[in-house]
Amino acid sequence: MGEPVPAERKRVWITPPGVALCAESDIADPGSRGFVLQIGEAFFHGFVVRKQGQVAGYVDRCPHQGFPLALELDRYLTPSSDLILCGWHGAVFTPLTGACVGGPCAGAKLTPWPVVADGGVIRTA
Repeated sequence: MGEPVPAERKRVWITPPGVALCAESDIADPGSRGFVLQIGEAFFHGFVVRKQGQVAGYVDRCPHQGFPLALELDRYLTPSSDLILCGWHGAVFTPLTGACVGGPCAGAKLTPWPVVADGGVIRTA
């Protein structure tokens, strides 16, 4: 008998407001960090970037083919930390707007994930 095939995880694309994610200081400036939240029986995959004292969150899904962006844990930015990079096909996005400025989905945008930094804590909004 073979191994049972694992069931595909259910995905959700939004999160409830007010969920504490991490301390603001846990993400370098500039820097990024990925998050997986379990919501009921489903999972949300997102990431937060911090740049110039601001934070922005996005659903971890490239508009080009729907893959997660990072090939390595928490590595969402280019080596220079100027842009968000999709490691699969090289699309690049502005960190604070999510606009694709190069690569196979130029003109598209990452799906925003509302987050705020308040009192030193990054939370869902």
